[in-house]
Amino acid sequence: MLNNVIIFVLSAFLGTEVLSKVPQTLHTPLMSGANAISGITLVGAVVAAGMTGNEWASWIGFAAVVVASINVVGGFLVTDRMLQMFARKKRGTPSDVDASTVATPTNGAA
Repeated sequence: MLNNVIIFVLSAFLGTEVLSKVPQTLHTPLMSGANAISGITLVGAVVAAGMTGNEWASWIGFAAVVVASINVVGGFLVTDRMLQMFARKKRGTPSDVDASTVATPTNGAA
């Protein structure tokens, strides 16, 4: 048990150190990879929940499936918002321009 805790703490520190060194241009692809890993976690939670014969373990597996699903959906929403920041804005077409904003020549008469 103590070995597992030590491995968890070391991996948390290592993950924090690695992610802090990632350049900003690579954050979006990194998020996509994290979403893929979250999907694998969801599959693992489904398999673990289905393999138990104990009712208590099945409920814990169900909770794992719910939390992993929230993680996957949240990851996709965050990635979508990040990609929208880089999307080009639509320019208005001439038919979209309001007639009151179009400049009309006045020939000097105001």
